[in-house]
Amino acid sequence: MSSETAYSPPSVWHWNKDSGGRFANINRPIAGATHEKDLPVGRHPLQLYSLATPNGVKVTVMLEELLALGHRGAEYDAWLIEIGKGDQFGSGFVAANPNSKIPALMDHSGTKPQRVFESGAILLYLAEKFGAFLPTDPAKRTEALSWLFWQMGSAPYLGGGFGHFYAYAPIKIEYAIDRFAMETKRQLDVLDKQLADNEFMAGDEYSIADIAIWPWYGGMAKGLLYDGGEFLQVQDYKHVNRWADAIGARPAVKRGRMVNRMQGDPKSQLRERHDASDFDTRTQDKLEGGTPAS
Repeated sequence: MSSETAYSPPSVWHWNKDSGGRFANINRPIAGATHEKDLPVGRHPLQLYSLATPNGVKVTVMLEELLALGHRGAEYDAWLIEIGKGDQFGSGFVAANPNSKIPALMDHSGTKPQRVFESGAILLYLAEKFGAFLPTDPAKRTEALSWLFWQMGSAPYLGGGFGHFYAYAPIKIEYAIDRFAMETKRQLDVLDKQLADNEFMAGDEYSIADIAIWPWYGGMAKGLLYDGGEFLQVQDYKHVNRWADAIGARPAVKRGRMVNRMQGDPKSQLRERHDASDFDTRTQDKLEGGTPAS
């Protein structure tokens, strides 16, 4: 490592607001609200505050899958939280999630509103609330939960590790990219070996484990994250790709990916969702084209 890039940590770290990087304007070493802003509340009991990052997509896919099964109580309002603008630091959002990360869910169906934060917790909450996408057999349930929590512990290496240093860091650091590329490929190999003998992550049942893992690792396998597919040779993970294609073809998954999306084809962006008809009337191409919403 050259002397220009060598770094010796000081004895005490201090926050440098001018540290650079894509997310420097919203990252900070303290918690809590930066401004007063109440969260909007729509007409459905379930109120989601999110953005279509992989963690956000997990929850919108889950809700659309529940609706596809006929669970009318899973109707929801999805409100856009623009993390690049710091919406997650508004007082209302911090009350829903003191960690200031999307997604956050408020359930108004009980005697008092129930907050649920962290995507894995939201998936488990909804699975138990509606009795769906979590096996009832104890052994199968345990397997599904093991893979759910595998994702929660592993994805930070993919996103905050590989994704950050490969795609977002203001400088390219060979050691950091090599370290997290190695770990990401190891994780893809873990999934590939599991899926070689199983249709879904936890066996023969589609579950919240698949819903949690697919936006991250399915997205990586299909080259949708960080423009890193060629670099990681994701096509080599044949079983992951088979599984990713099967999950991605599900109608509810296609709908879930659209909700709270701000990037890509305007036809694929439903920035807020308040009714099932919004997929036909309120995608960004229609709003930008001046088509009135019904």
